[in-house]
Amino acid sequence: MSKIDVLVVWPNRPEQMQMLADTYELHRYDQASSEEKIAMIDAVGDKIRAVVTTHGGGFDETLLAQLPNLEIVCSSSVGLDTICVEACHKRGIPVTNTPDVLTDDVADMAIMLTLTTLRRMLPAVEWIQSGNWVEKGMMPLNTSLKGKTLGIVGLGRIGKAIAARAEAFGMNVSYFSRQAKADVDYRHYDDLIALAKDVDVLAPVIPGGPATEGLISREVLSALGENSYFINVSRGSVVDEKALVELLEKRAIKGAGLDVFVDEPNVPKALLSMDHVVLQPHCASGTFETRAAMAQLVVDNLAAHFADKPLLTPVVL
Repeated sequence: MSKIDVLVVWPNRPEQMQMLADTYELHRYDQASSEEKIAMIDAVGDKIRAVVTTHGGGFDETLLAQLPNLEIVCSSSVGLDTICVEACHKRGIPVTNTPDVLTDDVADMAIMLTLTTLRRMLPAVEWIQSGNWVEKGMMPLNTSLKGKTLGIVGLGRIGKAIAARAEAFGMNVSYFSRQAKADVDYRHYDDLIALAKDVDVLAPVIPGGPATEGLISREVLSALGENSYFINVSRGSVVDEKALVELLEKRAIKGAGLDVFVDEPNVPKALLSMDHVVLQPHCASGTFETRAAMAQLVVDNLAAHFADKPLLTPVVL
């Protein structure tokens, strides 16, 4: 019996890639040149029954249209803004992603960025390395988390995990959403600017895509004020990045901790020299444990589909 043909738009973890290779006929679109990709689709496009990808690799309608017998798209990520989910669903093609397994790591990153930014841990390292501790004594004081208010934009699984961690550090929690959540006692706002005015730290925890693009606008950022901070572990697209950079340059916002950017991997140059900004290369879920769990969900969803069993993590719009 011949193997099922799978198009690899973006690879999985090595162990899980080997599992896939043992079970399916893998076509490495991710390793092909532009010319080789065209030739590959011409040769096997009508044989492809599954696609493996991730947020970074994406999956667009142009490629979808060239795969007439596609049955399933499995993404090793939570974000869907680079994947044509609606177009797939119109053709009856399910899409799976990897929710839940990265919740804790992303929440940890949000708190790490908050701690590192408010407590100025990177300038503290530089204070030692430059000899300032010896020559000038103690470095300038920084800011405690205890008693501060964290404003979370979007209180889903990850938002709630961040809130729980923030409470452990003695922070108060408020949140913005269209409707109040019945299962939490945090203060609810349906006005984003009002939330920004009232909190010490603002953190969007929402998906990317057209619906949330620029939601954290210049007006929202300006409402934060010069004594507040901005933390982003969601998507770069949800914030007006140009406005954020300008406000940070003017110290109209006290600091920022950023794991995501609009044009990754390109980070605005102005941010690179700011000592009140902490930068990470979109690696909130980047642990061995979580990436292995995400990769395994791709393997398991494919196996479930081709065994005519329910998918583990289907995307429902």
